[in-house]
Amino acid sequence: MRITQSLNSVLERWLPEQRLFLKSERSTRFLRLRPVTQLVIVSGGAAVFGWSIIATSILAIDAISAGSVRGEMRRSQGALESRLTDLSAERDSRAAEAVAAQNRFSVALDQVSRMQSQLLESEARRRELETGIGAVQASLQEAVESHHDTESLTADAGDQAARTAELQAALDILSRELKTASAERASAEQQAEDATRIAEATRLERDLIVARNDEILTQLEDAVSVSVEPLDEMFRSVGMNPDEILRTVRRGYSGQGGPLNPVGYSSSGNAAITQGEAKAREIMITLDQVNTYRIAIEKMPLAMPVQSAYRLTSPYGRRWGRMHSGIDMAGPAGTPVYATGDGTVIWAGWQSGYGNLIKIQHELGTETRFAHLSKIRVKKGQKVSRGTQIGDMGNTGRSTGPHLHYEVRVDGRAVNPMSFIKAAQNVF
Repeated sequence: MRITQSLNSVLERWLPEQRLFLKSERSTRFLRLRPVTQLVIVSGGAAVFGWSIIATSILAIDAISAGSVRGEMRRSQGALESRLTDLSAERDSRAAEAVAAQNRFSVALDQVSRMQSQLLESEARRRELETGIGAVQASLQEAVESHHDTESLTADAGDQAARTAELQAALDILSRELKTASAERASAEQQAEDATRIAEATRLERDLIVARNDEILTQLEDAVSVSVEPLDEMFRSVGMNPDEILRTVRRGYSGQGGPLNPVGYSSSGNAAITQGEAKAREIMITLDQVNTYRIAIEKMPLAMPVQSAYRLTSPYGRRWGRMHSGIDMAGPAGTPVYATGDGTVIWAGWQSGYGNLIKIQHELGTETRFAHLSKIRVKKGQKVSRGTQIGDMGNTGRSTGPHLHYEVRVDGRAVNPMSFIKAAQNVF
């Protein structure tokens, strides 16, 4: 009591004693507010006010940091897609260069084959000419011997001279043909050597292009593999089977068509080209998986139902001994509520406990529910898109204040909506 009286006397200067009168029909009473009591009340009010400011600041900082993280993820995804596009364009360019080099190599081989054929023909022609020259020389030798034997016979002298002249003329023609064949043979050998060098250079160029193409394919394979992992993890985090999701999307997007052209095969370097084609086929399969995931993400309810400031007043899970199948997001009455994904409205009206309720059926077996609304802006059977305003936050049904009760169901089973919201933030 002495300490209390001392405090009261000290605080009397700043907090003088106050009296609160309570008047009734028969009597009048009053409450005495001493300085210590006033100090306690003021301190409590200041503590509550400070706590409100700190909590509001934390929520604002979280919202700003979440926005910056999403922006960074979008920029990273854009950079990755740009890098994939550049690598794909470079791979196509290298593939075209490899095909051109392969064609040049085939042309060079054909030229080498033709040169070799010409060499064989010139060699055969030279041998024939040598054989003919040998026969002419033998005939000439016989003619000379016959000329010596019949030198005494004057009657046949004119015939022998004419025969000798004919043989000499034939010998001169064969000699000229032999020289021409030799020159052609030397020219063909030079052309064959040049064609061989060109073919070797073309083969080296093709090997370099194939090696570069394989490097590009390896980079593409690593890039698309890194892109698939977060998508696969996102679907698992929300309790969905990624393989089943891929099969479902592919059944809905299974169209094919276009003319079919015959496939060409190369007789040389087939092992390297086949290996590159196999790696490119694996990359195309992975890219198709990424694209299929992208289609599935576009059809899932991953957006935020409330884009204004809100307070999470009740999470998903057990509450007061019962299961709370969604999350409660409190805000001012009339706060806009948006569809979190493309879908069809299957319920728009009053339901016990939920109050004004909207149910939206999405693809891939997902459904979203928005309860306690003050106003419904859609009707049953209407198709809505992600980001469309479907209602206003309210206090209808079993509710203690204005808030949105948001549920996500997969194949009729309630799941934690925050897993979808966090998954979308991690991907985008």
